[in-house]
Amino acid sequence: MDPHLSPLLEAATRPYIGAGRYAWHFARGKLRHDPVFFSLLRRGLLPDRGSLLDLGCGQGILLSLLKAAKEQYQAGVWPRDWPAPPLNLGSRGIERSERRVRAARLALGDGVQVIQGDLRELELPQCSVITMLDVLFYLAKDEQERLIDKAAGALAAGGLLLVRETDAGGGFAFAMSRWSERFAAALRGEFCPQLHYRSAAEWIAELEGRGFSVESQPMSEGTPFSNVLFVARKAGPEAARVRPRSGFKR
Repeated sequence: MDPHLSPLLEAATRPYIGAGRYAWHFARGKLRHDPVFFSLLRRGLLPDRGSLLDLGCGQGILLSLLKAAKEQYQAGVWPRDWPAPPLNLGSRGIERSERRVRAARLALGDGVQVIQGDLRELELPQCSVITMLDVLFYLAKDEQERLIDKAAGALAAGGLLLVRETDAGGGFAFAMSRWSERFAAALRGEFCPQLHYRSAAEWIAELEGRGFSVESQPMSEGTPFSNVLFVARKAGPEAARVRPRSGFKR
């Protein structure tokens, strides 16, 4: 990990000490080894203002990172070659696990709302950005489609949907991803989980079929997995404002 990111990592994970050693170690491990979190900031993907809704937010690691990024930037501690983080973007999350919601609330305090609920059942509030990082493959295929429909309906015109999923067309890397997820589930006491993957081309087709324009980027740097980040923009007058500022591919 780039040593220049250590202050940001420390600021984003320090609040989890109060949520217990497991929550703290988990947050540090995710930010150290999963490239998606810092990539969102390094590539300037998030708009400066509006409201972000993190679906399946877990213990709120992305939300904590965004909060820490704002504080670090305002304190003058920020990577020189990165764009400014979103300074006026409100954020909240939804998570099903009571344990993870409790950890998120302890770490984030009163400034960020984390709602406990099942994404398959909840109505989504109106917002300008939705993130779903490693969420959809836990749902049956019809449930995946309904959740994408709900996300499309909740986003304002020109809104941004960021989806990170495993590419089922990724060959050996996909096999490694699937094995790793099943191993992690077993550690949680969940044996033989029902996981529903799609290829990158299939995910793009699902998103484009709902009126999104879609760009994609491999998101497995430093790992043996086949993850892809899909940047989907809802048509509308604000599309240019939320357009990513760097090189994604169609």
